[in-house]
Amino acid sequence: MMPSPESDVLRAKYSEMADRMADNPDMSLAQRRAMFEELHVMAVEPTRVTYEEVKAGPCRALWCNPLDSDSERVLLYSHGGGFVTNSADSHRKVAAHLAKAAGARALVLDYRRAPEFPFPAQIEDAVGAYRWLLDQGFAANHIASVGDSAGGNLSTAAVLAMRNKGLRLPAAIVAISPAYDLELTGSTIESNREKDAILSRMPLDKTAMYLGEKGSVKDPLANPLYANLTGLPPIYLSCGTDEMLQDDAVRFAALAEKAGVSTTLDINEGMQHVHVYMAGRAPEADATIAAIGAWLRPLLQLN
Repeated sequence: MMPSPESDVLRAKYSEMADRMADNPDMSLAQRRAMFEELHVMAVEPTRVTYEEVKAGPCRALWCNPLDSDSERVLLYSHGGGFVTNSADSHRKVAAHLAKAAGARALVLDYRRAPEFPFPAQIEDAVGAYRWLLDQGFAANHIASVGDSAGGNLSTAAVLAMRNKGLRLPAAIVAISPAYDLELTGSTIESNREKDAILSRMPLDKTAMYLGEKGSVKDPLANPLYANLTGLPPIYLSCGTDEMLQDDAVRFAALAEKAGVSTTLDINEGMQHVHVYMAGRAPEADATIAAIGAWLRPLLQLN
């Protein structure tokens, strides 16, 4: 099945951004961050949602509050951007669409970014925000850890860190186009290179920024493909057949199943990296969001 014309708008946007970077090889980090913030325009503004800025433990965050949601259920959302770009603001609309589908609220983290704050600052912020939710009276089994791209890595690694610390774990993990493999060894790095409109080898420089001088690409909290996954809650993995990181989700799914973790792997034909950016515009994005919401509802004990 061919991607819908609406979904191909994301491919065109990615191509335009890649061209801008190629034409400006000396683009500063500030310029790159400003460019990636533009991705927020790809999603439609969801209706009947209010927003509130808060300090969630160690970091700034945005509450996305669908008016008809259960206020006691929370998606703890970690945005993508290679740990270097994007923000809570660039991802609030996608998070709000997911929250509406799940019948919950979303807390979108504005975690510290590399290179100013290298690993493990991002995990510290995510775990700190989770502790803050628990301190606010939210039940662990009413919280899901959700993220896309680097945020998919973080949504998973944060739960690994929670487990290691002996915390009560959230009810579920959702990782959309997760960037798990910091070594870039997946088979689809090469096989999908011509189909992927944005990634190429871009994560390499971001990996160095993320890990800094002391981090390792084999650290299980930086690269969950090296982690012991025993005891993790159910996980939903979504990826596209036209993205270079497809194999990250596929390999992690196999590892999670081997460890006895309830695992759902959703591979979307013809889709680009984080195709849910097109929430409210493309049928494929809306179908994935609806599927994630339906999967989350019983885990969050929602009807």
